[in-house]
Amino acid sequence: MRIAVTGAAGGLGGRVVQLLSGRDGVDVVAITRRRLSAGALQPGVEVAVADYADPPALRAALRGVDTLVFVSSDGPDARMLLHHRNVIAAAAAERVGHVAALSSIDADAASPFCYAVVNHLTEALLRATGIPYSIARASLYIEFFQHWLTRARSSGLLQLPAADGRISLVARDDVARALTALATGEPTCRHHDITGPDVAGLAGIAAVAAQAWGRPIAYQGIPPETFHTQTAATGLDPWWGYAFSSLFASVREQRWDRVCDHYTRLTGRLPLASHNVLSTQAGERQDSAGRASSDAQ
Repeated sequence: MRIAVTGAAGGLGGRVVQLLSGRDGVDVVAITRRRLSAGALQPGVEVAVADYADPPALRAALRGVDTLVFVSSDGPDARMLLHHRNVIAAAAAERVGHVAALSSIDADAASPFCYAVVNHLTEALLRATGIPYSIARASLYIEFFQHWLTRARSSGLLQLPAADGRISLVARDDVARALTALATGEPTCRHHDITGPDVAGLAGIAAVAAQAWGRPIAYQGIPPETFHTQTAATGLDPWWGYAFSSLFASVREQRWDRVCDHYTRLTGRLPLASHNVLSTQAGERQDSAGRASSDAQ
């Protein structure tokens, strides 16, 4: 079986490539936007350079591919949707037999979250091709949410416009394992909700981070306007300020308040809890700091 993975240089796509490589009977094609340095991927993995914006290159990369693991593009929503259209059109043109696609729990045209709309439209495009598919609708990544937790670690205060919204944070590694399981199985022609083991409000998430890191962290809900002003003051690209604001609007609507057992059914494993992921990362940082101190002596 020949399996291609888009976004193979990223954290999620790269992990899927790692999980697939070395499997008996599986040839892996890592599709990246730019050439990778030698040794960046596992031995035996074929690299195909194809930007999401380059339909001919995408078709060449997918030639002879049996299954495509379709990891999302990023950036502004209109560009992202165009990229997804290009990938799906290339897969259809090259008669790929199965697409295991990444989507999100909140894949809904009525959502205020910009990427929820993109995911909804992407799923519709994929279904319209008639290609057999399997869709992993992932919740928000622990590693993604850590952007705000890390800042709160220094200040002791997690300030976000989430109100009383609840989220089931999921480990990125679990999403990679779910996509790998879908890619190596028969097409299900349905979606699978990939969540963490529990849900929590922002105060609960702050408490988990505080326990894992041994630092006091409290949650303070702030108005969306305040969040927008604070985000703009950091110099963040305006697009990402809008994207994050729209995300928290969907959190306030309880669109991420969901726990499912689909991950365990697919992989036979229990999903990682936020505390385990954050504790592991804290331990890795301490080990790294200890080695650096030892090397300096």
